[in-house]
Amino acid sequence: MLTSFIEGLLCCLTSKSTNVVVPVETSEPADGFEFVEVKPGRVLRVRHIIPDRPVVEEPTGPGGSVSCKRKITVYRNGQLFIENLGDRSSGELKNYQNGDTEPNSTVEVELTDCVNSASPVNMPEPMSESASAAKDGTSEAGAGGDAPAAAAQTEQSQQPRRRRRKPKRTVVIDCERKISACRGTHADVALFFIHGVGGSLDIWGSQLDFFSRLGYEVIAPDLAGHGASSAPQIAAAYTFYALAEDMRLVFKRYARKRNILIGHSYGVSFCTFLAHEYPEQIHKMVMINGGGPTALEPSLCSIFNLPTCVLHCLSPLLAWSFLKAGFARQGAKEKQLLKDNNAFNVSSFVLRAMMSGQYWPEGDEVYHAELTVPILLIHGMHDKFVPIDEDQRMAEILLMAFLKVLEDGSHMIMMECPDPVNTLLHEFFLWEPAALPLPKKESKTRPETAKTQNDNVKAPTDPAKVRPATAKQASPNCIKEEKSGS
Repeated sequence: MLTSFIEGLLCCLTSKSTNVVVPVETSEPADGFEFVEVKPGRVLRVRHIIPDRPVVEEPTGPGGSVSCKRKITVYRNGQLFIENLGDRSSGELKNYQNGDTEPNSTVEVELTDCVNSASPVNMPEPMSESASAAKDGTSEAGAGGDAPAAAAQTEQSQQPRRRRRKPKRTVVIDCERKISACRGTHADVALFFIHGVGGSLDIWGSQLDFFSRLGYEVIAPDLAGHGASSAPQIAAAYTFYALAEDMRLVFKRYARKRNILIGHSYGVSFCTFLAHEYPEQIHKMVMINGGGPTALEPSLCSIFNLPTCVLHCLSPLLAWSFLKAGFARQGAKEKQLLKDNNAFNVSSFVLRAMMSGQYWPEGDEVYHAELTVPILLIHGMHDKFVPIDEDQRMAEILLMAFLKVLEDGSHMIMMECPDPVNTLLHEFFLWEPAALPLPKKESKTRPETAKTQNDNVKAPTDPAKVRPATAKQASPNCIKEEKSGS
C-alpha cells in the first residue's frame, strides 16, 4: 500500500503514468503466441492454436435450417414491439439435440414470449370473444335480435378509443439460416475468445486448452493495454470504436468458413459488433455475463473518473474490490487465479481510459434484436457486476437464445467453474436444430389405386418443396428498415 502511494505521488508530480503494459519479448510463436500489428505502433498479442487433426471439409451431420422472420417496431416513446413471424416453435429451439445430460450445477431459465413481454402499453388490446360476437351480431340486434348483445355493443361504442401510436421506424427481418453441429475435426471452424476490462487472454486458459485438445482452432487476443499488448498513452486509443476495429482486423486475419465468438463482460459488446457486421461468417455466439441489450454510455459519477494518480494510489483497494465482486468465494485459490491469469493487472491510465471510452449508442435493443445468430448466454448466480435481470432481458430480445445460470459462479465464471462452462460451450457447439420432415407430393390417382401403390412404393417428393441441405446462410441484406412519418 505504501509503495503504491509513493508511486502515485510521483505520478502526480511528474505527470507520467506508471505500470505501463508493454509486449513481452520472451514469447515465441512456438508457444502459440503471435504479435499482430493492427495499426502502425499498435501491436496485439494473440494466442493462436491450430491442433493436429484430420482434415474434413464438410460437416458430417445434415444440420437444419431456421426461418428468421420477425418484425421490430420502435415507437417514439422508446418502447419496443417485437413480432416473431416464424413457423418454428420457440420450444424446439430451446432444447439441445444432444442435451440429454446436463451439469447438475446449472439452472435453465425458460425464454418468455417476446411478443407478450415486449409489447408497448399503449397498443390496442385484441378483441375478446364476447365483444367479437357482439360485433358480428349487430344486424341481428338491430332487427329485433338479442337485447343484451345490443346493449353490450352500445356500451362498447361509448368507451373512449385508444389512440394508436405511430411507430418511429420498423425493421423487418426475413431470412434463412443454415445451422449445423461444429465438430472438433472440422477444418472450417474457428473459436474466438474476447475478454473484458482488466482481463487478458490468460483468463481463457482452461477453455483454450480444452477445445484445442478436442481439435478446434482457437484464437484469443489481448485488448490494447491488456496482457502483453501495447499500451498507447492516449485516451482515444481505448474507445469502443478503436477496440472494435482491432477485433475486426483480428477476426478478418484468422476467420474461417464458420466462426464462433465467445465474449466475457465488455468483450460481449465486441462479439455483438462482429456478429452484426459479418452475419454470414458468424455461426454461433456465446455471451458470458455480458449484461442487458442497452447502449453503452460511461457513467458520470464513477470512481474511474478520478485522476490517474489517485487511481494508482487506490489500486490495491480496487483489486480487493474486484476480488470480492468477481468471485463467489475469496480464498487463496481465487487470489492465485487472479495472479496466474494476469487478471486486473492493467495500468491506472488504461483502466480509466477503458471505463471512460465505453460509448456505443448504436448497441441498443433494436441492434441486438436484429441478430439472427444462435446465442448461448451464461450467467453466474453470484455476479455482483451484472444482475441476472439484464441477461434475462437479453434473452427476451434475441431471436434464438439459450440462457444458462450457474449457481456456484460469479463474474469470472470461466475461471471459477471451468468444467461446467466447457461442457455448456461444447454442447452448444454441437447443437443443431432438428431437420424438418420433407413434404410429400399428393397423389392425383383414385383413392383405391393410391392405397395399393403406397403399400409397395413410397410417394415421391416434389423437389420444389424440399429445402436443400446445403442452404446458404442468412444474407446481410435480409434486414429491411422502413420509416414512417411523425
